[in-house]
Amino acid sequence: MCTCNIGGYIFVMATSIKASLLDFGTIDHEGDIDLEVLLKLLPGLHIYQHSTVEQLSERISQDEIIITNKVVIDADLIKQCSNLKLICVAATGTNNVDLHAARESGIAVTNVTGYATPSVVQHVFALITALQTRLPEYTTAVEHGAWQRSRHFCLLDYPIRELAGLNFGIIGYGELGKAVASVAEAFGMNLLISQRPGSDPTPGRVSFKTLLKESDIISLHCPLVDNTRNLIDRDALSLMKSDALLINTARGGIVNEEALADALKNNRIGGAAFDVLTSEPPDNNPLLDSSLPNFLLTPHIA
Repeated sequence: MCTCNIGGYIFVMATSIKASLLDFGTIDHEGDIDLEVLLKLLPGLHIYQHSTVEQLSERISQDEIIITNKVVIDADLIKQCSNLKLICVAATGTNNVDLHAARESGIAVTNVTGYATPSVVQHVFALITALQTRLPEYTTAVEHGAWQRSRHFCLLDYPIRELAGLNFGIIGYGELGKAVASVAEAFGMNLLISQRPGSDPTPGRVSFKTLLKESDIISLHCPLVDNTRNLIDRDALSLMKSDALLINTARGGIVNEEALADALKNNRIGGAAFDVLTSEPPDNNPLLDSSLPNFLLTPHIA
């Protein structure tokens, strides 16, 4: 161990610690992430762009620290790593780590609780405004010459709904939920904050069912844990307004995707926009159906 001065701060350098960053390729794009400080703290850090399940055992068997963004660290893998002391998740969600197994083995797990807030908020409202303003339909109409053939200066084939005055429901009122709420208020929307499932009533919050019934737009910002998995199922969707929108930039498993696909096909809700799916990259997911009406899907970029 030795120390170094970085930007006026004194850090302990773990010169002999073995560590691995398992999926740097999910964070870095053409060298836009500078790892200088991290490498000074962990000179022995092995950096891998990607790690397959088959590669994991060999790569981390001797490590004391592993850093993962989305690589799954399950109970079997944890048992194989006798030297492991710390798992760092380079994201907010920790659903890719078996927390129970880590706790039993005395392994600390850390995450990043307040990162990417501005970009997530921006993406949430990009999705909302695209749906509410019918941007996909109008840009397609122009591409197909509908505006050019119009008798008037404008084309009003698709109804546009303004955000001002709508009820905006938020499920998950942490760092991201609060930041999204502030922008919703700037649009003139009325906030509805969901009570945590199973918790005692809290002033300023409404029950989960009340939020589902009264919201015009619902935005998900809760973690994927046992009591939020499939939180938005067929029953929940059946309670929503027929013109309500569902926005998910949290985790795919919070929503029953088959139920949502059915609800969209049957016009049970007004629309949805997702940046996440249960399995990523996706394969045979019902939400990949290009015929789903009023649905937008982006590839986990928020």
